[in-house]
Amino acid sequence: MALFTIGDTHLSFGTDKPMDIFKGWTDYTDRLEKSWRAIVKDEDTVVIPGDISWAMSLEKALPDLQYLHSLPGTKIIGKGNHDYWWETMRKMNNFLEQHELTTVKILFNNAYRCEDFAVCGTRGWFFDAETENVEKILNREAGRLRMSIAAAKELGGEPIVFLHYPPVHEGKVCNEIFDVLKEENIRRCYFGHLHAIQHGKFDTFEYEGIRFSLVAADFLSFCPKIVSL
Repeated sequence: MALFTIGDTHLSFGTDKPMDIFKGWTDYTDRLEKSWRAIVKDEDTVVIPGDISWAMSLEKALPDLQYLHSLPGTKIIGKGNHDYWWETMRKMNNFLEQHELTTVKILFNNAYRCEDFAVCGTRGWFFDAETENVEKILNREAGRLRMSIAAAKELGGEPIVFLHYPPVHEGKVCNEIFDVLKEENIRRCYFGHLHAIQHGKFDTFEYEGIRFSLVAADFLSFCPKIVSL
């Protein structure tokens, strides 16, 4: 059983928000499915750290969640800044159960054991987020991250953190999030959010002993990336 990750799927089967208008995104859902089916098996797990769907409600997100469910493997999905459909854990789990989306799992203040790894994480918050309640949001996200890491450590295995926002980018550091990673001795962190020219050179890099990897779908050419030991 292998662990993969890919972020920012930006699905829109239930709403009119095509990504094909952006350079490099032509036929992206077909390309994603083809690549996914070529390497991911039913016993594998794929973590999608945010920006899952453009839907504005859980009901509108159903076709996108059904698309993910149809693909091989267990899908662990986290929240991104565009996931406006996101609800409470209870509502989402009930929705998944109601529609028999058994291969889709929610990452929200919790963790999942995957072989030698324990998957944990949260949305995070960072440099281009605009809000009047920055401090409140940062503290909340830091708390959720700490809770998720604690759950991962209880499960055993190496805690691997998956965030939507990059905690480090072009010399800027989101200290509230990064400090949790350091304090909890996290060695690896995967993130999305950055697209097109924002990709820059941030494939995989190290910062103060932590290895960070960008896994936005368009950066990975719509092919899930394996998380190896």
